[in-house]
Amino acid sequence: MAKENMHQSLEVFYEKVNDCPLRDRQFNFFEFVYVISGTGNHAVNGNNFWYSAGDLFLITPNDCHAFDLENTCEFMVIRFGESYIREYQWKSIDHIECLLYYASHIPGSVLVNNDDRKMVDLVIQNLQQAIKNQSIYNEDLIRHFVNAIIVIAARNMAVIQPKFITLNADSRILQILDYIQEHISHPEFLKISVISEKFGLSPSYLGSYFRKQCNESIQQYISSYRIRLIEHRLRFSDKRVHEIGDEFGFADESHINKFFKRHKGLSLKAYRVGNK
Repeated sequence: MAKENMHQSLEVFYEKVNDCPLRDRQFNFFEFVYVISGTGNHAVNGNNFWYSAGDLFLITPNDCHAFDLENTCEFMVIRFGESYIREYQWKSIDHIECLLYYASHIPGSVLVNNDDRKMVDLVIQNLQQAIKNQSIYNEDLIRHFVNAIIVIAARNMAVIQPKFITLNADSRILQILDYIQEHISHPEFLKISVISEKFGLSPSYLGSYFRKQCNESIQQYISSYRIRLIEHRLRFSDKRVHEIGDEFGFADESHINKFFKRHKGLSLKAYRVGNK
C-alpha cells in the first residue's frame, strides 16, 4: 500500500473533483476533510460512511481511506503533522494530541453538535478567502482558522466513548463518561462510591447500569481510558515515568509500571522505546 508523506507542518487547499485523486493511501500526518458540497461514501479502514455537505472527517496517521463520489464534490483539505500540534499551546483543551490520535475510533463526521457545524461552516468560508488572498499576515490568519477548527473538532470528540457503547445510550451515561475523563488524574474521585453519589445512584445499580449501556464494567473503562492517556504521554511527551505516575495519581514509579504491564504486557520504558 502506498504511503503519502508530508514535509511541512501545515498544508491547506481547496479542491473540486469528480473522482478521488488518492485511493488506498496511508498518511504520516493528520488530515481534516471538510465537505463543502456533494455526496458519496467515505471509506476508512474498511468501514463506509455516507457523507454530505457540512461533514468534517479526520484521518489520523496510518489510517487508510478513500472517497467514492456520487457527483462533483468540493472539499477543503487541512493537513498537519504532530509537530504542528506541539507548536501551539492548547491551554483550554487537555490531551488534545490524544483526542486527535484516537479520532478514528469515532464513526463518520466528527461534528455532532449542530451549533458547531454552523461555526465550522463559517470558519471554512473565511479559510477559503484567506487562501485566495496573498496579503500580509495571511499565513498567520490561516493558522488561526485551522486552530479554531481543531479546537471545535476536539470539543466534539471530547467524550471518548467505549468501543461497544449501545446506539441508544442515554444522556446520563454520557455525563458519567465525561465526569470520568475530567477526573482521570484524580483516583479519589473515581471510586464507585463517589461516582454513584455524584449521579444519585446506588453503587450496585451504577455497576449494572454502566455495563448495560457500555458492554463493559466501569472499572474496565476507567483503566482502559487511563492506559490510553499514559500511552499518549509515552509517545508524545518527554515526561519521565515518575512524572507520568504523579500526573495520574499513582503512588510511585513501581505502581504505575505494574498497572501498565498488567494491561499491556510490557513496561512503560519498553513501550516508549518501541513506539518512538
